[in-house]
Amino acid sequence: MQVSEILAIKGKVLYTIAPNRSLSEAVAIMTEQDVGSLVVFDHGKMAGMLTFREVLKHVHVAGGSWQDLSIADVMVRDPLTAGANMEMDELRRHMVDHHQRYLPVMDDDTLLGVISFHDVAKAVLEEQSFENRMLKNYIRNWPEESNEA
Repeated sequence: MQVSEILAIKGKVLYTIAPNRSLSEAVAIMTEQDVGSLVVFDHGKMAGMLTFREVLKHVHVAGGSWQDLSIADVMVRDPLTAGANMEMDELRRHMVDHHQRYLPVMDDDTLLGVISFHDVAKAVLEEQSFENRMLKNYIRNWPEESNEA
C-alpha cells in the first residue's frame, strides 16, 4: 500500500494556519477540528508544521504568556515529508525512526495531505481485514478432494 492510497482512505481535508497567527488561535483550531497538527502556510508555500508536541513544549516554557507566542516562534521549520509513492512500510519506518506522528505528503512543492500515525494504523487494519476476508473466502471455496476410486 502506498501513501497515496492512505490519503484516499483518509480524505484530503487540510487544516492550515499562517505563521503570524497566535498560538492560542492554533490551539482553538486544533481543538475545534479535533486534529493534532496544522500545516503552516506562508505566501502559498508550506513553511512548517505545528503539532501538539510543539504546543505543549512552548506552553511549558512560556508559562502564562504562551498565548502571545506566534506560530513562527513555535512551528517546526522544514519538517520531514513523505512522497505519494512511498510504500507504507517505508512510511512507518520513517515515522518511527524520526519520532514523527504527523508527516506532510508532498509532490514537489504541492501539499497533498498530512498522514498521521493513526491514519497508518487504520490503513493497516483495513488492509489486513481485506486480506483476511479474501483468505476465508478462498478456504471456504477450496475444492474438495474427489473420493472416486
